[in-house]
Parts: sequence; structure tokens; C-alpha cells
Amino acid sequence: MSVSTASVPLPAWLEVVVIPILNIGVALFFSGLIMLAIGVDPIEATGIMINGALGYDYAIGYTLYYTTNFIFTGLAVAVAFHASLFNIGGEGQAYIGGLGVGLVFLALDSVLPAILLIPIGIAAAGLFGAAWAFIPAWLQAHRGSHIVITTIMFNFIAASLMVYLLVSVLIEPGQMSPETRRFDESASLPAMHEFLGWFGVTVTKTPLNLSLFVALACCVLVWLYIWRTRWGYELRTAGFSEPAALYAGIRPKRVIITAMCLSGALAGFVAVNEIMGVHHRVILNFPAGYGFAGIAVSLMGRNHPVGIVMASLLFGVLYQGGTELAFEIPKITREMVVAIQGLIILFSGALALMLRPMVVRLYLAVKPVEELEPA
Repeated sequence: MSVSTASVPLPAWLEVVVIPILNIGVALFFSGLIMLAIGVDPIEATGIMINGALGYDYAIGYTLYYTTNFIFTGLAVAVAFHASLFNIGGEGQAYIGGLGVGLVFLALDSVLPAILLIPIGIAAAGLFGAAWAFIPAWLQAHRGSHIVITTIMFNFIAASLMVYLLVSVLIEPGQMSPETRRFDESASLPAMHEFLGWFGVTVTKTPLNLSLFVALACCVLVWLYIWRTRWGYELRTAGFSEPAALYAGIRPKRVIITAMCLSGALAGFVAVNEIMGVHHRVILNFPAGYGFAGIAVSLMGRNHPVGIVMASLLFGVLYQGGTELAFEIPKITREMVVAIQGLIILFSGALALMLRPMVVRLYLAVKPVEELEPA
């Protein structure tokens, strides 16, 4: 009996782990060809990249710092995607999340202690990010405006709004740089080297901070919400089939708004890492493209928290290791590192299912089709 490879269900470990690893392998193969073309040994370059990202505590700190942002934005895309929504607005939602943190800390950092300020700052980042995502969500649910178009437009609106506020309203008096004053020490999220120092562990100072634990907690909460709650079931049902959701008594409009607000809140948490943990002030362009990279992270991780953590770590390695690589080998420019990242996005995103038929055929050779669970 012939079976279409597209209709054959695969175990989660194949879908979430094996196929993405194969896609990454193909991307690295073509990256190696590019390096050979310019006279660089790809094996040597790979060794430099891995050592520059994971070889010592300073490198690991930076890698995990980048990873934290990718987890937040990857989860943001995944939550919306399960509702069949494509949230391209993570960049703007992260920006407005930073505005929320800034407004709260500028008003309260001289009044409240750290034990109150830090939870309030985290909540403000999520609430402002959710509020910025609510408007495109409402337009999609009640006016039929396409979520992709509106979220892209809201990125530009958020960027323009932040420029105006930081140049004309929130700028620290007496300075030229468009940024707020530095927050009080009580409004700072502890750095990881400080946290580990409390337990007698000494590591090099890096931007890594306790927002990594916030990101990992979000992974657990997203998994519980989507796969272990009634609301998550409604979200997935509405995303899979709106007519079926209506028949089951689920209100798709409410699902759209809920999913996008959760997505916006997760994107807003980028400000927890950047504003509360690193810069300690609101500055321009702190999202630095993480909102867009989160799309690739989510696709590579198959919109599952475990896969997103793995994909985020990979992108963290590429960001930190790529910087080291460009420094050690002058022939490899920063633009070439971006090209390597683009190849990984290409094969893990647009061509994510290219190798699936081969994997299915190998799987069927081991497990007869009659034993497979129905799709």
C-alpha cells in the first residue's frame, strides 16, 4: 500500500529534534562551501565559532544573554501561530514593553524597594507589550484587518513613538543622547555573576542576568497553557479550524485577542532582559532585531517550547560565536556571519519540510505503516 509522506505522522522527537538538526546540517554544509570559496577552512572556522560561544564562561554568558531574548520572541511567535496568527510585531511589542518598564521605574524607583520594583517592572513589560498587540488583534477579530500587515505597521509606529518620547519627553535633562536617566540601583535585575556570587561561584561579568530564569519559566507556562488547559485547547482548535471551533461553542474573536495579547506580553519581556537587566535605562533600538529573529526561532523549534529553547541556544551561539569568528578571521566579515544565519533560517524556515519525506521513508522502513497512529 502506497502512503503519502505528507500524511504520515512522526514522533515528536523526529519532528522537533531530528528534522531541525538535519536542516541545520544542510545549512552548515552550504556555509562551509562559501568559506572554502574565500579560502577559509570551514572546520577551523567552526571550531573558532564554537569556542567563541561556549569555550569559556565569558562566552557562555553572552551566548545565554542572546538566547534569553530569542526565547521570549520565539515563544511570542509560537503562541500566536497556534491560533493560526502570524505575529510579525514582536519588535514593536518589545519596544513598547521597554517603555512600560521605563515609565514605571522613572516614577517609582526612588520610592519602592527592589522586592516590589522588580515584579512591577516585569508586569509592566508584559502589560505594555500585550496592550500594543491588542490593537492589531482587535482589528483582525472585528474588522478583518490582516494581522501580518497591522503588526508590521505597528513596528514602525512603535519605533517612531519611541524616538519622539526619548528625544522630546523622557530624555535626561542636559544630555544629547536620546535616552532616559539611569534607574536607581533598586530597579536593576541582578546580573548572573552577582547571583552566582551569592552561592560562592565566581564567573566573569557579562550581560547575562536573572531574566534567563524568567524566560525558562515562560517556556513552562506556555507549555502548560497550550497543551494542559481548556483555554489552550480552545486556542489550538480555533487555529486549526474556525468552523469547528464555532460548532464547539468557542468564540474565535476572543481567541484571536487572547492569543495576540499573550504573544505581545511575551515579546514585551525582552525589555526585562535589556532594560532591567543590562542597560538600566530606556534607549533607542534596544530590541535590535530580536522580534524578527524570533520568527525563525519559532519555526525552527516547531512552535514548541522545548524546540524554541534549542533553537534560541543555536542562535545565541551564532550571534556570539559569529562575532568571535569575524574578529579572529578577517576574511569572514560580519555580513558573512549574517549570511550564515540567513542560510539556517532558509533551511529551517522556508525549506523546513524539504527533508521530511526522506525521514518518513526511513521511518517507514523501520516501522510498518499499519502500526502508525492515525494522523
